Order: sequence, then C-alpha cells, then structure tokens
Amino acid sequence: MINFVLAQAAAGGGGILGQVFLFGSIILIMYFFMIRPQQKKQKETKKFIEEIKKGDDVITIGGIHGKVSSVEGDAVLLDIDRGVKIKVEKSAISLDFTKKSSPTK
Repeated sequence: MINFVLAQAAAGGGGILGQVFLFGSIILIMYFFMIRPQQKKQKETKKFIEEIKKGDDVITIGGIHGKVSSVEGDAVLLDIDRGVKIKVEKSAISLDFTKKSSPTK
C-alpha cells in the first residue's frame, strides 16, 4: 500500500515537471522566433536612420524615391527630380524598400 502511494506521488510530480518544461520550451521558442528577430530588425533600422548621409538613394514609406540632398537633425531633404525637393522625417525613410531597390554588391 505504501509503495502504491509513493508511486502515485512520483507520477504526479513528474507531470508538474513536464508542464514546467513544456511552458519553458514554448517561451524559449517564442523568444527565438518572434522577439529576437524583431529586436534585430529594430537595431538595423535605427542604425540605418542614424547613418543616412548626403548622396544616399532612399525610398520613403510612402513610396517616394529620391536622393538625400541634406540632413537637418531629424529631417532629411530629398531631391526627387531636378529642382524638386521635399523635406521628410528620417523615420519616414524605409530600410526594407531601400535595401530591395539598391543593387547588390
């Protein structure tokens, strides 16, 4: 009888340990497939925006293609055609589309 009670207690404890392992695994998987890539993308975007300089070809989030004419703090002056310039925020420049349109080296 005592062996039977001990066996049931051991089986119940293993179930809890298994659940803790399962939840820990799910959290770890979510971190590596969702959170970590998002943090990496945010770092790349921040670095790209900080390194914008005169002469760079960029695309805005709205789809406007232009060449950086000057950088003024948080704003960028884009030359979109001969004599046509617009002022946009640095955050309005898209890293993804700029990467796609630039030729690979």
